[in-house]
Amino acid sequence: MADKGSGGSRLPLALPPASQGCSSGGSGSSEGGSGTPRPPRSLQGLLQMAITAGSEEPDTPPEPMSEERRQWLQEAMSAAFRGQREEVEQMKSCLRVLSQPTPSTAGEAELASDQQEREGSLELLADLCENMDNAADFCQLSGMHLLVGRYLEAGSAGLRWRAAQLIGTCSQNVAAIQEQVLGLGALRKLLRLLDRDSCDTVRVKALFAISCLVREQEAGLLQFLRLDGFSVLMRAMQQQVQKLKVKSAFLLQNLLVGHPEHKGTLCSMGMVQQLVALVRTEHSPFHEHVLGALCSLVTDFPQGIRECREPELGLEELLRHRCELLQQHEEYQEELEFCEKLLQTCFSSPTDDSMDR
Repeated sequence: MADKGSGGSRLPLALPPASQGCSSGGSGSSEGGSGTPRPPRSLQGLLQMAITAGSEEPDTPPEPMSEERRQWLQEAMSAAFRGQREEVEQMKSCLRVLSQPTPSTAGEAELASDQQEREGSLELLADLCENMDNAADFCQLSGMHLLVGRYLEAGSAGLRWRAAQLIGTCSQNVAAIQEQVLGLGALRKLLRLLDRDSCDTVRVKALFAISCLVREQEAGLLQFLRLDGFSVLMRAMQQQVQKLKVKSAFLLQNLLVGHPEHKGTLCSMGMVQQLVALVRTEHSPFHEHVLGALCSLVTDFPQGIRECREPELGLEELLRHRCELLQQHEEYQEELEFCEKLLQTCFSSPTDDSMDR
């Protein structure tokens, strides 16, 4: 591999040594090689090196940069930016593939090849868009319009789940992209996929994208509420797909912790009763997340505590029996702690006064 930056987006492998005059004192000494920093291998590394260098106050005036070091820095910056440009070109190429109309008169082999190419393009885009800069560029290239308008409702499950995954990848922790996705009406389509799609993988990926759009995103959560998203989430927890059940319960718990103002809405939907019914099903690791959600629902919320105390639920007896079952199983320690917390919160005192402390 060449060390001149000719290998695509790789940076030069070694920083040329500073001139010998720099080793005569000061914190930037390279005497003996022990103080020489490792060369950066990415644009972020270069920026960090510049910040660090700029924050130091040398004891002696800096010497002019040698021609060798200047050339190395120019090559490193060129390689980094060239790599970014190459990735944008890759995204454009993928979008050209995805923008093509589906061949209507093709044979079975040609259709299979066309779908494989589209799936490969979506997978490459998902890899590239792990980088937030690439995700922003993808949206500027109108890629999100194509995903929401065409691929979330594609006939092939392989295209649907890859589109949902790409939407989630681009959206996570980037408010501007979340807002664009919400404005395109993606949340309604994703909730429909989660609720009704016949493919389990599509439903799991749709839930991932939904989570990226509603966690720490007020506008997304408000849309989620208007679209009756909590009901969709509850139905997902009642399915037989373990991954779907666990992730749905985890998202519910997260939303309850982050947005306790919606506890009343959930109680009015009968969420306490439905969560308790799930705990009564055959024991599985999924119950840890259901009990965690129930704990979040009753914490500092008297209405939730009152509903847990309803005699017909039989929750106290259920929790005590579950504690006995879990005592000898270290792998269920967190579930045991949730049971004990619920017993303490809901049943430590029979008076309503205890609920208002």
